[in-house]
Amino acid sequence: MPGSPQTPSPSAAYVPTDRTVPTRAAEKASYDRDLVHAILDEGYVCHLGFVRDGAPVVLPTLYGRVGERLYVHGSTGSRPLRMTGAADPGLPVCLTVTHVDGLVLARSAFHHSINYRSVVVHGTAHEVTDPEERRVALDALVDHVVPGRSADSRPANKKELAATAVIRLDLDEVSAKVRTGGANDEPEDLGLPHWAGVVPLRKGYDAPVANADLAPGIALPGYLGTL
Repeated sequence: MPGSPQTPSPSAAYVPTDRTVPTRAAEKASYDRDLVHAILDEGYVCHLGFVRDGAPVVLPTLYGRVGERLYVHGSTGSRPLRMTGAADPGLPVCLTVTHVDGLVLARSAFHHSINYRSVVVHGTAHEVTDPEERRVALDALVDHVVPGRSADSRPANKKELAATAVIRLDLDEVSAKVRTGGANDEPEDLGLPHWAGVVPLRKGYDAPVANADLAPGIALPGYLGTL
């Protein structure tokens, strides 16, 4: 596949750059490749930021990871996706994924916070034109939401493929940032009569609800039971 994803050592770390070293709370930053992949693989929605007509734009969208690449798709009529075309040098972007793990309540209003895991990726997005890479990317986008689903659904037909643009962003300039633990109150506030601690958040799923027009005899796929 042209421009296939790199396959670095699983234990390797990303190299920090001026854009990936935080100016605040740098001690929370990590460049561990496994941690970055885990945060990306657990999420569903990323926020894709770029500049259009001199103004910043941030779009929420689905994504999928294949090795050291992220793939995003959209309509061929979408302006940001058109800006990544083969005739262009690509589109400078910043992509983020964030998980909120807990609400941190402190004795002082100033020290309230959240526990979170996030990834920030800087780079240049390019349009995917190779048919095989597009197929891999579109399968990854479907399987990222529900693993195994791409093999259990009709592939896109020619008309649908013609209406779909796919862009790729290499995982090169990448950092993760994580906050854990409780409130960090000032020593003089510890005796105040206010509750302090963490309200944990968790992701959960309700029972799947079948479409009313589902054909008789189609059982619930086993992979939905593993969500």
